[in-house]
Amino acid sequence: MKTALVTGASGGIGKAVVEKLAKEKYQIFAHYFRNGESLETLTAEYNHIIPVQADLSSKKGVEILLDQMSAAVDVIVFASGITHYGIIQEVSPEIYDQMIRLHLTAPFFITQRLVANMISKRNGSIIFISSIWGQTGASCETVYSMVKGGQIAFVKALAKELAPSNIRVNAIAPGFIDTKMNAQFSLAERKNIQEEIPMERMGNPREVADAVVFLAGGGASYITGQVISVNGGWYC
Repeated sequence: MKTALVTGASGGIGKAVVEKLAKEKYQIFAHYFRNGESLETLTAEYNHIIPVQADLSSKKGVEILLDQMSAAVDVIVFASGITHYGIIQEVSPEIYDQMIRLHLTAPFFITQRLVANMISKRNGSIIFISSIWGQTGASCETVYSMVKGGQIAFVKALAKELAPSNIRVNAIAPGFIDTKMNAQFSLAERKNIQEEIPMERMGNPREVADAVVFLAGGGASYITGQVISVNGGWYC
């Protein structure tokens, strides 16, 4: 049985990823911060899902997470994410630091700690759930766009570094997905956005999870350093 770590497992995309990987018979360390109860249905159905709690936006979050993990992993999926809406003048140092730690610092040091086993086994897959805004940028989401773009740059660099060890590193860039993060938009705003999308609808978290399962599996054995857009043709 392969083992995976999924950060942000209690969110819409993260939970869909956990469910898909559980069906593929992975043992999963399902990381959450506040909403562990959202994983209760899955943990009741699959006994190979292990919840682990940590605040990855805090300085000690990485160590707290890793201390709860009892096995090495074959797959890492970074699905943790929060956004911040507002013009650049409204971004406080606290928000800035939180965004940097959660999206960049924590993934960097988690990868640094867990990659040694992958190198020794000469096999592994690391997948980031980035964002369409990491590719194109979004007005009034400058910090979010910055950190998601940073994830993509990290993926491309790390993929080259780890390729000789047969470890693949890729990103998925979701577009407008039906998650809690996008629930704050009004019905009129959602309608306007969907009219911009060639497929004329929001994406489903399961559609992002399908891409994760593909990238984690043998069918993607020659794919690394890539950004897979799951966006219905938006900004393609």
